[in-house]
Amino acid sequence: MAIKDKRAAKLALLFGTISVTLYILLFYFSDLTIEWARMTRQGQKEYFILPVIIAFVFSYFHGAFTSHFWDMLGFKPAAKKKGGK
Repeated sequence: MAIKDKRAAKLALLFGTISVTLYILLFYFSDLTIEWARMTRQGQKEYFILPVIIAFVFSYFHGAFTSHFWDMLGFKPAAKKKGGK
């Protein structure tokens, strides 16, 4: 399959690299995230927000990678027909 969009390919590479880096960091700092979970269970409830933030960051970068990946290959959503059918 040929690359259809060079800009999308560059962005897919960028966001893919960021996604892989985030996963490496998550595994590298896994002990810290487990410690945050312990602290939350021990009454420091403000730490509940950290996994939520991490999930949003992963979601953004992985979603951007996926979007640019499909654009790079030339796949686009079908246009909606008039009349909603």
